Amino acid sequence: MHGYRVAVCGVTGLVGRQLLRVLEERNFPVRELVALASRRSAGSRVRFQDAEIEVRAAEPSAFEGCDLAFFAAGAGVSRELAPAAVRAGAVVIDKSSAFRGDPQVPLVVPEINGETLRDHRGLIASPNCSTTQLVMVLHPLHRAAGLRRVLVSTYQAVTGTGAEALDELERQVQGAAGPAVYPRPIAFNVLPHCDTFGDGAYTGEEWKLVHESRRILGLPDLRISATAVRVPVRVGHSESVWVEVDQVLEPDDVRRLLAAAPGVRVLDDPGAGAYPTPLDAAGNDDVWVGRIRRDPVDDHGLWLWIVSDNLRKGAATNAVQIAERLDAWSLL
Repeated sequence: MHGYRVAVCGVTGLVGRQLLRVLEERNFPVRELVALASRRSAGSRVRFQDAEIEVRAAEPSAFEGCDLAFFAAGAGVSRELAPAAVRAGAVVIDKSSAFRGDPQVPLVVPEINGETLRDHRGLIASPNCSTTQLVMVLHPLHRAAGLRRVLVSTYQAVTGTGAEALDELERQVQGAAGPAVYPRPIAFNVLPHCDTFGDGAYTGEEWKLVHESRRILGLPDLRISATAVRVPVRVGHSESVWVEVDQVLEPDDVRRLLAAAPGVRVLDDPGAGAYPTPLDAAGNDDVWVGRIRRDPVDDHGLWLWIVSDNLRKGAATNAVQIAERLDAWSLL
């Protein structure tokens, strides 16, 4: 029977549980699941393919005999355990930020730069969720008209932070908690603060958008700047994007171009109330685009509104798509 022994590290978290759902939905050939999490979660159970799987503690020996390992835990866990998984013979697909800047590690969105998987050395990085949806739209625009400049403001759901942040939002909506995960209340509020502040008063999330987009698109000198904002939404990141292209594009041409792009869905009739929202994106793998319009003072400028489920295409689905490509090319 064709199939792989597959480990999921961080299986009890939001992305880990979504990975299990996506693996089932897409019928990825899992012969045996190895469910891994922190020692605190060891002994609990997760459901996969109509079976209850006991969760084991994530440690180097847990990857012995695995063909493939998805990492859906934090960067610290990935740095500690991903090399051990590779040494044990597994191909690692890591969702954390641990290896995204390593030139020896492919950083992959399969629709854009899947060919880089052919050169993998056992370790593959999946981009930040907000980066993934952005480059899915920028890529077809770049191929058609060239990119000069990109400005993006994100409106990111609390599940991008994790289960504790989602719980905090729910408790604050009920008036039962103050800020703990975030520095300020998130319920009924907007925080211009995702990740920690660093160089130039930009946050880590903002620098991820810059560096990862350049790398995936193969445009190391792309002029791109970002402001990352946390909003009281459960699932679904949104982005307001201004793009300056080399060749002038009419909005109708942009709509046709993006509608033809794999994984991109255009919903753009604002007069009829048709534009993407997080509720449209939640639970599916499309990157939704609307509010497509020409900049009124710059013929080369375009405005776009982009929305995607951060737990699916932004995380779990992209990782499974990478695995599918590896399987198709016999690289596992």
